[in-house]
Amino acid sequence: MLWASAFVSIRAAAPHYAPGALALGRLLTASLALAAVLAVKRVPLPPRQAWPGILTSGVLWFGLYMVALNWGEQGVDAGTAAMVVNIGPLVIALLSGWLLKEGFPPMLLAGMAVSFAGAVVVGLSTSDGTSASLGGVLLCLLAALAYGAGVVAQKPALTYATPLQVTTYGCFVGTAVTLPFAWQLLTELPRAPLTATLNMVYLGLFPTALAFTTWTYALSRTTAGKMGATTYAVPALVILIAWPALDEVPAPLTLLGGAVCLAGVAISRRRPAPRRPAAGPGGSGQVFDPGGRR
Repeated sequence: MLWASAFVSIRAAAPHYAPGALALGRLLTASLALAAVLAVKRVPLPPRQAWPGILTSGVLWFGLYMVALNWGEQGVDAGTAAMVVNIGPLVIALLSGWLLKEGFPPMLLAGMAVSFAGAVVVGLSTSDGTSASLGGVLLCLLAALAYGAGVVAQKPALTYATPLQVTTYGCFVGTAVTLPFAWQLLTELPRAPLTATLNMVYLGLFPTALAFTTWTYALSRTTAGKMGATTYAVPALVILIAWPALDEVPAPLTLLGGAVCLAGVAISRRRPAPRRPAAGPGGSGQVFDPGGRR
């Protein structure tokens, strides 16, 4: 829900903040909030073994992903951006199956295929029909790859560090990566309307600080592939949130695509049916026990 709301807030703030400035403002807000939590809870530094994953996810997901997505949406419409970025969960499934040895469960792959088809329907139905720039498409593709690789890098770090440590220090790294946009942010901040700045603060507190922490908490308790599949619920939730917030009435095809996304998530979470035991000597399906018990 919080990540879905982020797309609405980004669209509200983007006309007044450049991509890099918006990413830095969001990450600075999140870093301050998470640093306060660390201070109150007196959380120590993460162990040395967790730092490769924290650094990688911080650079790729917190830093590169946010800037590339904000920048890419300037060259393509929202529908095209949604279709390209939704390659991310597929990247997670492939990389986690290969690098993390999670395998490729058939129900997970089937559910992701259904959800991706739904995301394509949503993208086509919300596209404004204008020609997308090649640069914009490539930036959205870069954002999807950075997102997928960043999630896969987080998973091993959670073996050694807590979700709060992985999220907070990853956010610190992302903030450091986007510091080159500091002058841009300082220049645009006085000129931006209060509503745009409040949206930027909201992005930092809720879709970043809170949502990323709950994400890593869940990721530490399941596979990266299954977690990636759940993010296909986001396009459907964006439709429902944008309806009252932005007065964007979804077309029937958009609602259909959102329903298909949710159906795919449900399929990906299903467990395969257990195998039935082989039939016993009498063909009854019971296991024969020489001791006379069945």
